[in-house]
Amino acid sequence: MWLDERMNIFERVVGGRRYRIASQSVWDPEQQRPFARQAVLGSADEPPVADLGLTRTLGTRRVGDVGALIWVAEQLDLIKLIDKACGIGRPTEGPTVGEMVLAVAVQRACAPAAKCHLAAFLNSCVPRVSCLPASALTGQTFHRLAAQVTDEHLETAQIEIARAAAARFELSTDLLAFDTTNFDTHIATTTPGKLARRGHAKSKRSDLRVVGLAVLVSETGHVPLLHRTYPGNGSDQAVLSSCLAGLGKLHDALDNAERRSRPACRTLVRDGGSWSEQLELDLGSEGYHTIISLPLSHTASQLALEHAASRGAMKRLGGKLGDVRAARLRIPVGDLDRTLVVVESEELLRGQKRGIAVALRKAKAELQKLERGAASGRIKRDALEARVQKALKYEHLSDFVITEVRELAGKLSLHWHVDQAARRLLERTRLGRRVLCTDRHIWSTGRIVHAFRGQWNVEELFRRAKKGGVVPWGPSHQWVDSSLRLHTFATVIGLELVSLARLTLGTRKSARNAMKALSEIKATLVRVRTKGPGRHATVMLAPDLSSEQRKAVKTFDLGRWMPVLLSSMSKGASGPGVRPAA
Repeated sequence: MWLDERMNIFERVVGGRRYRIASQSVWDPEQQRPFARQAVLGSADEPPVADLGLTRTLGTRRVGDVGALIWVAEQLDLIKLIDKACGIGRPTEGPTVGEMVLAVAVQRACAPAAKCHLAAFLNSCVPRVSCLPASALTGQTFHRLAAQVTDEHLETAQIEIARAAAARFELSTDLLAFDTTNFDTHIATTTPGKLARRGHAKSKRSDLRVVGLAVLVSETGHVPLLHRTYPGNGSDQAVLSSCLAGLGKLHDALDNAERRSRPACRTLVRDGGSWSEQLELDLGSEGYHTIISLPLSHTASQLALEHAASRGAMKRLGGKLGDVRAARLRIPVGDLDRTLVVVESEELLRGQKRGIAVALRKAKAELQKLERGAASGRIKRDALEARVQKALKYEHLSDFVITEVRELAGKLSLHWHVDQAARRLLERTRLGRRVLCTDRHIWSTGRIVHAFRGQWNVEELFRRAKKGGVVPWGPSHQWVDSSLRLHTFATVIGLELVSLARLTLGTRKSARNAMKALSEIKATLVRVRTKGPGRHATVMLAPDLSSEQRKAVKTFDLGRWMPVLLSSMSKGASGPGVRPAA
C-alpha cells in the first residue's frame, strides 16, 4: 500500500510550549512498510505584541512560489510516483529519488543555480520539500541517486505522473504536440559520455557538445507528458521511433485517467523533421493519428504547391481563421492515403522575405568578390563553381539568382543577375506556405490548421527551458550521462509544476509573470525586542497581498506553512504602528 506523500502539519505540546510539527510518511520498498519522518517548523504559541519601531529586519524567506509548486506536487503524489517507479531501497540517511527530484525541480523554477547551492535555497524557503534537513540534499547525493536510475525507471515515472496530471487537473489530451531541441553543455571533448555530442546546436554554436531533449506536450496548459533525453547528434525520426513503446503506454494511461469506455483517437502534431512512412504506420499501430508539416522538397509537397498555385484553389477559412487562406487535396503519399493542406501564413512570408533580403545582400558581396577573382585569374573553375554554389545555398537564392561560368581563351568569367520575375513567382507560389499532411480525412480544413498551430505549445515550453527562461535547463554542471539524464528529468518536472500551477490559478498572465506574482508572497524575518526575559524571538511578518495573491494563498493552501498569511487577508488588520509579530 502506498501512502499519500502530502505533509501533515499539526501542533504538539512539549515542556509546556506548543510547536508546529510537519510529518511525512515514506514507503520503504525493501521492508515493504512505511516509515515516518518529522520536522519541527517552529513555535505555535501566540505571537508577542511588539512595537515595530523596536524590531530589526533580518531578511526574507520564500513562501508563495515554492508553496504553490509543492502543492501541485502533492496533488500528483509526485514523490510517491517517482520512488515507486525507481524502486530504489530506502536510503539510510539521505533523501529518496523523488524528494531529490522535487527539490531540484523547485530550485530550477524559483532560483536556478548549481546544486551546491540547493541546501541554501531550501533553507531560504518556508515550505518544505521533505522533513529531512536541507543539508541532506546535496549535489553529491544527487549524483549518487542518479547512478541508480535507468531510462526505464524514468519513463515509467513519466507515464504515471502524466496519468495523475490528466486525472487531477482534467487536461485535454486529444491533441498532443511533439518536438525536439538541444542544450549547450560545457563538457570537455575528452570527457567520455553518450549524451553530450557535437550536433546541430539550436544556439548556432559549433564549439560545444549538446544534449537533445524530445518532449510531448498536452493541448491544455503546455504540460509536458512524456520526454526523452537523447544524444546531441541524434535525429528527430530516430528519437520518435525510440519513444513508440512509451507512447503506447502513455496512450493507455491517459485513457485510464480519463475513464474512457473506448480508446481515444489522439492526434500527434509534429514538424517535418521526423517524417517517414514506416513511422507513420508505427504511430497508427499505437493508436495515434498524425498531423505533420512536410518538407517543401518532398514530392507530395511539390504536387500540393502546384495545386495551390492554380486559380481559385486557395480559399479563406472561416471563424477565428478568417484571415488564413488554404488549399486542400487528397493524394497518395508514398503508399499512404493522406490529406494535404497548403496553408498560407503572412507572418511566415514576412519573415522569409527578411531572411532572403539579408542572405541576398551577403550573396551579392560574395559574387562580386568571385567575379573579380575570376577576371584576375586567381581562382580555378572547380573552386569557383563550388564557392558560387555555397554562396547561393541559403534562403532559396538559387531559385532566382542566375549564374553562369564562362571560359574563353583560357580565361574564366562569372556572370550573374537577379531574376525578379522568378523571385516574384517564388513569393507567390512557395514562400509563406506550409504543407500539412494528415490522416484525419474527415476533419475540416480549419480544424486541421488549428490543430497544427498546437505545435506552438511545445515551442513555448522550450522557450521556458532555454537560458533566461522560467525553468532553464542550463547552465548544467553535470558530466556523467546518468546525472545529465536525471537533471533533464528534474527540469521537465519543474516545467510541469509551473504549467499546472498557472493552470490552477486560471490566470491569463504568462508563466513568468504568474511565477513573479507568487514569488512576491514572502515572509519578512524580524528580531522582536520585548521587555520579557530570555532570548529575543525571531518571527515572520506577512506581506501586503493583492487580490490575486490572496486567491493564490487560498488555492495553494499557503496558510498551513505560514498561518499569519490568513490573518493578513482579513479586513480588520491592526494599525500601522503596532501589530502582532508572528
